[in-house]
Amino acid sequence: MAELSGKDRLSAAFKKPGFVAYTVAGDPSVSESVLISKALIDGGCDVLELGVPFSDPVADGSVIQAADKRALDAGITTDGVFGVVKEIRKYSGVPIVFLVYLNIVFRRGFDRFYDEAKEAGVDGILIVDMPPEEAETALLASERTGIAQIFLVTQTTSDERLDMIVKMASGFIYLVSSLGVTGKRDDVSKEAFSLLKCVKAKTKIPVAVGFGVSEKRHAEEIIKEGADGVIVGSAIVSVIEKNLGNCEKICSELKNYVKSMKDAIISKN
Repeated sequence: MAELSGKDRLSAAFKKPGFVAYTVAGDPSVSESVLISKALIDGGCDVLELGVPFSDPVADGSVIQAADKRALDAGITTDGVFGVVKEIRKYSGVPIVFLVYLNIVFRRGFDRFYDEAKEAGVDGILIVDMPPEEAETALLASERTGIAQIFLVTQTTSDERLDMIVKMASGFIYLVSSLGVTGKRDDVSKEAFSLLKCVKAKTKIPVAVGFGVSEKRHAEEIIKEGADGVIVGSAIVSVIEKNLGNCEKICSELKNYVKSMKDAIISKN
């Protein structure tokens, strides 16, 4: 039987509403980030999203910016990030997605980055600051390697650009629930649900909602409104920040948190 591509593996992860757990590779250290990733998997995440640390993560709020800095200060490199994936792959076959900034991919070279990502076991790549109009090189690498090319859509995405994105995207579409940078929010905006309905009407590709999602009630509402998945980042990274120096407590809290979020998603399925 032929091996499934990253695109197929990600699509399969959303056959039922899925939970995407985000953490920064190498935060607070390489070894601890592997243990944290395993805890997220043990909690039941359907997709593991790894942030590739960057010195100027403009789309991210203060919590994830601090995580990027911790990882970089601890000595993480792009090679090191691929090493983290390889360690996780020894433990689990859960789909893994990169959230990465364009500069990192460009400096390494698209073909090399995607080839190394595939070798390590990455299923999808979201280049957060890459305009879809400039995605041709990435799409060629995605098609050649079978890695899903994931795109963001926001409330400011024009109809023309949205039509372009749904034709290009694979794996899943990342719907940004609120304007601005990543970070916890009190509520999911109603505009996000209007956008969700618009995107779902244009494509059969799974749509997962992130940015500002942190509580069970957020997850329940998002799934109730028709999303295929929920993405949580800052709430997870906050647990790491709050318990620095106590990896055992970090892992225990995160495992329980993911389980509770998964239970909320399942309850609305």
